[in-house]
Amino acid sequence: MAPIRRLKRVAASQPGFLNLKSNSGAAGPPGGRRKRLNKNKKKNWNKYSDINDVEGFLADVRLQERTTGGLLSEKSDESLFFLDAGPPKKAQLRVVEPEEKKGRRGKASRPLRIDLILQHDSLIPPPKDVLAYQLPNAKKLRRIAQKAEQLAAKGVVPRRQKRLLNRQPLDGTAKKAALEANNNPERAFYDIWNQESKDASDPWFLQQTGKKRVKRPERLNEKPSVLPAVEVIASGGSYNPDFFSHQALLQVAHEVEVKKQKAEDKLVKQLAVNREHIATEETVFREQVEGLVEEENEDDAANEEEEGVAVGAIVVAVKKTEKQRKKERAEKIKEQRQRAHRVRSDKRQQLFQLRSIKTSIKQQEEDTKEKQIQRKSNQEAQKAQPRRLGKLKFQPQDMEVQLSDELAGSLRQLKPEGSVLKDRFKSLQKRNLIEPRERAKFKRRLKLKYVEKRAFREIT
Repeated sequence: MAPIRRLKRVAASQPGFLNLKSNSGAAGPPGGRRKRLNKNKKKNWNKYSDINDVEGFLADVRLQERTTGGLLSEKSDESLFFLDAGPPKKAQLRVVEPEEKKGRRGKASRPLRIDLILQHDSLIPPPKDVLAYQLPNAKKLRRIAQKAEQLAAKGVVPRRQKRLLNRQPLDGTAKKAALEANNNPERAFYDIWNQESKDASDPWFLQQTGKKRVKRPERLNEKPSVLPAVEVIASGGSYNPDFFSHQALLQVAHEVEVKKQKAEDKLVKQLAVNREHIATEETVFREQVEGLVEEENEDDAANEEEEGVAVGAIVVAVKKTEKQRKKERAEKIKEQRQRAHRVRSDKRQQLFQLRSIKTSIKQQEEDTKEKQIQRKSNQEAQKAQPRRLGKLKFQPQDMEVQLSDELAGSLRQLKPEGSVLKDRFKSLQKRNLIEPRERAKFKRRLKLKYVEKRAFREIT
């Protein structure tokens, strides 16, 4: 058997040998024993199946669709064949379509080769773009449109359309009058280089020349505070004031100082140490001895309390009888009826109290009006007060006042008080233009080092 197999292998390896048995289902050397395979397994379907004939058929179908736009077997004879009746006549040759272009010698110009390459040579139409026909929420919109058609057939107008119909037309006469100059082509234009003076109050002239100011918002016209920029000091602060006005100014300054002193005293009082809270020798000794005496008596009392709690904790639940339940239900109904009767009687009594009720309502309205007036006055007074713009609170500067013995009789002997720069800075803070701030503290990163010089050492 071995020589026969070797002879078959040599014969099969010759170039002109034609094998009559198909090896589509086996994979192995030609002329060898056929490999056993399981065709019922899916993994062997494509691996050991010959599909070249199917692929060739599909390639032929695709070629026919590209070249002819479909299968040749499905086309009619008129589209595949034509009757050759000989060369065309001269009259027909002279007819030239006007769309075709001619060259210099009367020949029709052909497209360039690069344009022919870029042309679409397939007769298969491009696939339809499904996404181009899709709309978001198309099903919902279709349902809304169908519902609107049904309502329109019944004569029902939707609420949105009804609101549009009920809207009052806007009066556009004022806008048309303002835009009439822009829409009028016969209006004369202004020559900005002309020496003749134009009417500066004309809005068209101001707009064309660029001199029309932008409308300022109303919120920018509101001042942050009603206080004046420069506050005039009282008459008592003059260099030669009247006696009574000077005394009034001193009284105001005295009240300010008394208020500051009260605030300091209150703070000192709150931070002061109470002597009763200081520990003495007696209190220390009591704390040390506490819990060391009469421990046995305390233990006995604790045991008795525990036994009493244990005995008292036992509660026997007694079930109510039907008679008791009926009695409780009847008492509850009776109480509800009494409450309802009391409410009805109170309402009847209010009929005889109409005069007093009207008086009380009138008094409440008067109180409400007074509160409204007081609230408005407080709001107006609050406008003159500085607001909290930052983390620091506004602190007014000290009053610039001189005592009676410090008054000067003339400007030459007058001593200056305060600082103009500090006064302006405080005025800006008081008028809510800048937030209250304090001087930044400089903290030295490196310590100073003191060195004695040689000359100083020689002197000492």
